[in-house]
Amino acid sequence: MVPFSTRLRALWRRTIGLGWPIAVQQTLNTLMRTVDIVVTGFFSPAAVAAIGLADLYAQIPLRIGLGIGAGGIALSSQDTGRGADLSRDRAVTQALLIGALAGLPFVVIGVVFGPVLIDLLGAEPTVVRLGGTYLTIVFVAAPMRILGLVGARALQGAGDTRTPMLVNGGASVLNILLTVGLGLGLWFAPALGIVGVGIATAVSRTVEAVAITAAIASDRTPVSLSRPRDLTITRQLVAVSVPTFAEGMSTSVANFPFNALLLLFGTEVNAAYHIGRRLYQQLTGPFYRAFSTVTSIVVGQTLGEGDVDGARAAARGILALSLGTLGTAGVVLFVAAEPLVGLFTRDGTTIRHAVAFTRVFAVSTVSFGVFFPLAGALRGAGDTRTPFYARLLGSAVFLLGTSYLLGVTLGYGLPGVLAGLALSYVCWAVVVVVGFRRGGWAETATAMIAERSERDEPTRG
Repeated sequence: MVPFSTRLRALWRRTIGLGWPIAVQQTLNTLMRTVDIVVTGFFSPAAVAAIGLADLYAQIPLRIGLGIGAGGIALSSQDTGRGADLSRDRAVTQALLIGALAGLPFVVIGVVFGPVLIDLLGAEPTVVRLGGTYLTIVFVAAPMRILGLVGARALQGAGDTRTPMLVNGGASVLNILLTVGLGLGLWFAPALGIVGVGIATAVSRTVEAVAITAAIASDRTPVSLSRPRDLTITRQLVAVSVPTFAEGMSTSVANFPFNALLLLFGTEVNAAYHIGRRLYQQLTGPFYRAFSTVTSIVVGQTLGEGDVDGARAAARGILALSLGTLGTAGVVLFVAAEPLVGLFTRDGTTIRHAVAFTRVFAVSTVSFGVFFPLAGALRGAGDTRTPFYARLLGSAVFLLGTSYLLGVTLGYGLPGVLAGLALSYVCWAVVVVVGFRRGGWAETATAMIAERSERDEPTRG
């Protein structure tokens, strides 16, 4: 029997091998959003607040893409593990079609209701004007955004994490160059301000969607396009995707009243929250997203091979690596909070509050280190409900309820809001731990695989 330490080292090597392209991809993707905030910070705190509020709505197509992508990665990884290439390709193709269609309504919504949506949050007129313009441009590119997300997740489920890195990384670099050029008017570009930042996002997302679809259609990736023929795959895709979408939306929807709560304390506090959030996502996001995706891949493929005990052991091993990595990143973020915040703004009030938000996020990296790998394991098995319950409970009870109770009702002000924010992440971690230990996620995967196996065909379509 292979010693435990040898198996653990092999698992960690596999995790790093699959995870480093995802981490690079996410670093560049998050850097792209960070550059957006830095560039708008040269304009005014109102511009930072505008792009932050617009991004609340822009998270909706993001959540749709991640939701459908969760279905894609679950079926893709499981079918890869059991060698059912045709079933996998049909699932991927269906996921891409569903994603593209789901993005079309946002084009109309952005053109017609962009400024109105920002005004609903109670922002000042300048923020409404800037945020509405930015949101309109970003929503026009929503179908491409969703398509790019779904395609990347489908390839990752099959074990190809490098192609999404190259495609998404290249698109992110393009976005950064266009943001700096069009936003600030550098090189030969006109100075378009926040409009230039929005155009950069739309162009890069379009390039990403076209490139990832072309990669899947080519012979250079393990996944191919195949005409969908089986409603069983469609039903399973929807069953896995909807709770993941609802999970993300529980957080995104909660951010609307949460941002309205922050605006009670001033525009500078709202801008500070978005700066702190951007910092923790930039420094820790690549790691926790990599751990989440890799756990989905490894657990899904291992379950596809029929090894339930191996899937449990893999999830626990990646959890240990996640905690060590994110705990270290959290210490760095806590200590370096003040100089890092200074990169985004020169406003003294905004800096002071942003340091406080950043340090709360730094402490919360322990919760992230638990939640993301275990949630990834559950999603790889097809259990997307438990992570949804975790985020819903954390958002409703702690992010909103506790923050308002402590911050407004009991009069503790911003420290009460910070406490509610931290407790929401603790709740995420606790719920997925219980779900992983006591839930029937392995049985869910087994039933899904058995149902698709009954309809397997011996040749590729």
